[in-house]
Amino acid sequence: MEAPQLKTTEPNIIQENRLSLQLKSIAEDTFTIRSLDWDRSRFDIEFGLRNGTTYNSFIIKGSKTALVDTSHKKFKGTWFDKLIELINPDEIDYLIVSHTEPDHSGLIDSLIDLNPNIEIVGSKIAIQFLENQVHRPFKSKAVKTGDELDLGINSTSQIHHRFEFISAPNLHWPDTIFSFDHGTQVLYTCDAFGLHYCSEELFDRDPKIISPDFRFYYDCLMSPNSRSVIQALKKIDALEIIKIIAVGHGPLLKEHLNLWINNYREWSSQINKGENYAAVCYLSQYGFCDQLSQSIAHGVKKANTQVQLIDLRASDPQELTALISEAQAVVVPTWPNEPEAELKGSIGTMIAALKQKQWVAVYDGYGGNDEPIDSVASQLRELGQKEAFAPLRVKQIPDSATYQQFEEAGTDLGQILNRKKNLKAIKSIDSDLDKALGTLSGGLYVVTASQHEDGTLRKGAMVASWVSQASFTPPGLTVAVAKDRAIESFMQVGNYFVINILKEHNYQHLIRQFLKRFPPGADRFKGVGLIEDVAKGGPVLTDALAFLDCEVKQRLETSDHWIIYALVKKGNIADSEAKTAVHYRRVGSNY
Repeated sequence: MEAPQLKTTEPNIIQENRLSLQLKSIAEDTFTIRSLDWDRSRFDIEFGLRNGTTYNSFIIKGSKTALVDTSHKKFKGTWFDKLIELINPDEIDYLIVSHTEPDHSGLIDSLIDLNPNIEIVGSKIAIQFLENQVHRPFKSKAVKTGDELDLGINSTSQIHHRFEFISAPNLHWPDTIFSFDHGTQVLYTCDAFGLHYCSEELFDRDPKIISPDFRFYYDCLMSPNSRSVIQALKKIDALEIIKIIAVGHGPLLKEHLNLWINNYREWSSQINKGENYAAVCYLSQYGFCDQLSQSIAHGVKKANTQVQLIDLRASDPQELTALISEAQAVVVPTWPNEPEAELKGSIGTMIAALKQKQWVAVYDGYGGNDEPIDSVASQLRELGQKEAFAPLRVKQIPDSATYQQFEEAGTDLGQILNRKKNLKAIKSIDSDLDKALGTLSGGLYVVTASQHEDGTLRKGAMVASWVSQASFTPPGLTVAVAKDRAIESFMQVGNYFVINILKEHNYQHLIRQFLKRFPPGADRFKGVGLIEDVAKGGPVLTDALAFLDCEVKQRLETSDHWIIYALVKKGNIADSEAKTAVHYRRVGSNY
């Protein structure tokens, strides 16, 4: 389809190649430049977008002028033209950086080129991020909850624009701050309360239209840090009346403010109600903490357990104390051998907030100058906590095997926290229904898979009984994989795996091997006879009756399993006279 030609849809809208710019007044002395990205289909590779998105920035004019956020770099050619319609960039005194994610900070370096004297205002961690992002000196002011920026009185409207800042780490980056203009009662929240919805409609006029996207955005970006949402809500509750929430994505919220705020409050409270959760701490931009903590958190979530990521650099003491003290498990990174005073205070706050009955664990942040991991682990043991898993050591730059090890440790921790809940769920199932489900029999199989990543060979295996042929032409099958299985990450669309079909009278040793609990990263195949190069998907067990080499074509999500549909590309049988081992369950509530 041919790209649309440059055209004007209304006086303040420029459209080219489905990228639009909109300049509007939203309150006294306050304007927005909305960058409309009509066709963006994905966001941070995390989730698909069905209605595009917008990147919103704001200009506030008192006796001094502030700009809140910039835009995505893809708008560089037209965004500054639109800004100049309103103000000469040289006349902007402050740039308030809500957070440094590129879709909001992508034009900061160009803005500094136009106005080298602009003062950048943001959280301390945001300023540090920008120093590494723009690679040049700039004027800056670090702010936290309670700090203010006075823009003075606008000579025309006589409104006094006084900004108050609120730290809101993890919503959804560690450096996030909210800004509240007491003069207009506009709250600037960047990602929080936003939605990916591209429309020329400036405000939330029709909640029925945007509610599904509002909820989808919350589920994808905010729900993983729902406890931070609750902490942020407590802070904005202390403000005077809010008239507008000026979000970073989508229409601004004005017409139905109570609806949106109450949605966040209700959804976050539901997630946290009576739930165990693991607090996974990290140090932003230190070694490999960011990535390693994400792997642990992903593993915890695979076990259907709540997790809260906590940046020790960005969290204020009150929030840090609450998040640590209420957690059932706390995972701690190694920190610099000589931490700066503020970080040292956060580490002290974290340790002081630990409770005796909590599970704790430590991992190596690999920052180059870390406090030795055994020293950190010893400090935690002396406090009387229970060790959730052995210290996770990193002796070289992390590779795919390292991240797999960290994910598996997180899954093990999630399973520990879920034990009581799972036992309760099993006991609550109706006995007649449970016994009836148990009459469904299945074969016994071992699923194996392997992948080469970063020059490293990773292998996985699991016992399976929920395997069934699903199609004749082409030959296909389904296998159900519990979400907390480590091998699940090997079975994405396009990947290969192997179904090893076990023999009726020669399977017990293999079942014992692959039902054993292994430490994270351990070799699950040690001592097992393997044929390595027969199947594309992974190793074939020498004692298997037959094998099927399969390619994943589709995945269907259920409450606790992934249903994998795969095409069988290759197969062979070792003993045509033998029979498949069969598994009979007593009840339908477990394997």
